[in-house]
Amino acid sequence: MTLNNIAKLVAAAVVAVGTAAQADACTNLLVGKNASADGSTIISYAADAHILYGDLQYIPAADHKPGTMRKIHDWDTGLLHGEIPEAAHTYAVVGNINEHQLTIAESTWGGREELWEPNGIIDYGSLIYIALQRCRTAREALDLMTKLVAQYGYCSEGESFSIGDPNEIWVLDLVGKGKGEKGAVWVAQRIPDDCISGHANQARIHRFPLKDKANCLYSKDVISFARKKGYFNGKDEEFDFSAAYAPADFGNLRGCDARVWSYFNRFKAGMDKYLPYINGKKGAEVMPLAVQPDRKVSVRDVQNMMRDHYEGTPFDMTQDPGAKINYDVPYRWRPMEFKVDSTTYSMERAIATQQTGFVFVSQMRSWLPDEVGGVLWFGVDDANTAVFVPMYCCMTEVPASYARGQADLYTLDWNSAFWVNNWVANQAYSRYNKMIVDIRKVQGDIEDAFEANQPKVEAKAVALVKNNPAEAVEFLTNYSVNQAQSTTARYRKLGEYLFVKYLDGNVKKEKDGQFERNEAGYPVQPSWGGYNQEYYDVVGRGSGDRLKVVEPEK
Repeated sequence: MTLNNIAKLVAAAVVAVGTAAQADACTNLLVGKNASADGSTIISYAADAHILYGDLQYIPAADHKPGTMRKIHDWDTGLLHGEIPEAAHTYAVVGNINEHQLTIAESTWGGREELWEPNGIIDYGSLIYIALQRCRTAREALDLMTKLVAQYGYCSEGESFSIGDPNEIWVLDLVGKGKGEKGAVWVAQRIPDDCISGHANQARIHRFPLKDKANCLYSKDVISFARKKGYFNGKDEEFDFSAAYAPADFGNLRGCDARVWSYFNRFKAGMDKYLPYINGKKGAEVMPLAVQPDRKVSVRDVQNMMRDHYEGTPFDMTQDPGAKINYDVPYRWRPMEFKVDSTTYSMERAIATQQTGFVFVSQMRSWLPDEVGGVLWFGVDDANTAVFVPMYCCMTEVPASYARGQADLYTLDWNSAFWVNNWVANQAYSRYNKMIVDIRKVQGDIEDAFEANQPKVEAKAVALVKNNPAEAVEFLTNYSVNQAQSTTARYRKLGEYLFVKYLDGNVKKEKDGQFERNEAGYPVQPSWGGYNQEYYDVVGRGSGDRLKVVEPEK
């Protein structure tokens, strides 16, 4: 079979699209407090970008003298945009959660190109961290973020923000106004407490209630500006934010909203009715911002959902020809678009993806002291192979293996969790269905231990908070740091084990938890790794007579 024919085989399993999904893209999954298994509010985030080194930042609380200015550096490039007055007091921040359990995450959807204003001061990353340092609740953060872009201008593309505290979660869709227009247009909706929601690089708020000020807020010109720009000409109550400011093509739906659909589908029956929408059918019913799950959703459920590759759905990345000729691997290297003859195709884009820098599941709990209630379950690299390690929001020290400056994207360091996890993951990409079994065992053992230890660790911490809050902070900091360091060390051992076991395409035999040796201590003959039948079919049929076994003529 020629390379062109192999490409046709792979293409048969994916769908033709007009535009591929964004290469750098993020996913947020949300759980309201009455939809969660324990009453937590939950926000997850995968920071996906091909040039992002995964680490965990810590910003201590601080007091600032009057007149102090804060420099605004672009989160993606580090370039200086300008400066704004600093707050008198700023709160401590660990990753994307602050000391009051406030969590903020994002996903970029871009929107109309003419609405990008490069001369604004505030970028989307600065919005997140300014709000985390200055706000205690989701509503405070929402108010501050929208005021900041109005006052100083917004210089990023269209964004969806997840903003949550122990009591409520909001989704904010926001986009700039373009050159010559300062500020942004936006709408924010509170996720009902008994629902789950999510966004993944596509504006998720469509029609919204104009008079429900308790659960829906929006800029005063969100509709009038759309009319002025020619994006909308209907009645106010018919206004659709996503359709006006981020009109979707097939790639936005199939590469972005499909990830949210997969999440809903895992916990809610009947989601097939939204497949026509996901597949871009004209007039199809729009997928809602939130749904009521059929069962309560736990932190572990969300962690495992962040490892999703559409398994068990029509988009299952382990079942298409691209996977079947490569050990069921659910990963596709960029670029996502490719052509076969005159037809353009795009690979699927799942929640779990190889270019993740870091990932977290934030757990926020109203019935516990802030020091104990906020946990950032944090991992680096691909969520599918990462371990979610508990990082308490009160901690005052970052684990060395997660620290900024430990390494970077061009500097491999065996003490860096990011590099150790990439080593494990990239080995698995070459022989996925074999290695993922070994990875799941270690990953599961570690996360099971975290889950089992959580009640007793937190009971001790709560008791300490009552008598000596500083001692509680020290206890939880040491616990978080020690768990991260031991996890990195164990994953380094896992990487060594995988390398030895699968060396040169073989599979080493094991006995009693050790690689097997004969009576003289010499390694026994390994098993042959081989390939599956789909691979042999492609190679055999594609080689013509070249590889055919033909006995010599006598």
